Amino acid sequence: QKVSVEVLDHLEHLALVDFRDSEGVERLQKAIQFADQLHEVNTDGVEPMDSVLEDRWCLYLREDDVTEGNCTKELLENAREKVEEYFVAPPGNIPLPKLEERDTFLQGS
Repeated sequence: QKVSVEVLDHLEHLALVDFRDSEGVERLQKAIQFADQLHEVNTDGVEPMDSVLEDRWCLYLREDDVTEGNCTKELLENAREKVEEYFVAPPGNIPLPKLEERDTFLQGS
């Protein structure tokens, strides 16, 4: 199954992943083929689960016990890049190629 330029563009913007080369596109196509196998599973009459734990009808949340804090300055010292008091993530975003540039290697895959 071929991946269109439009789908590739949309995925790159959602995931901030670069599929600039044919190896990246091929890996994406193999992942889609693998996931397509789920369409072959017969789920008629199967109720969706709220939890993978069959014996629990209600999931509970544990209480959060805050034991320390006020360490913003120390945490930000670990940041590779920051703006004001915020981490910049992911660091070093790459510029995505234009649609016409991607079209050339998609045709070869």
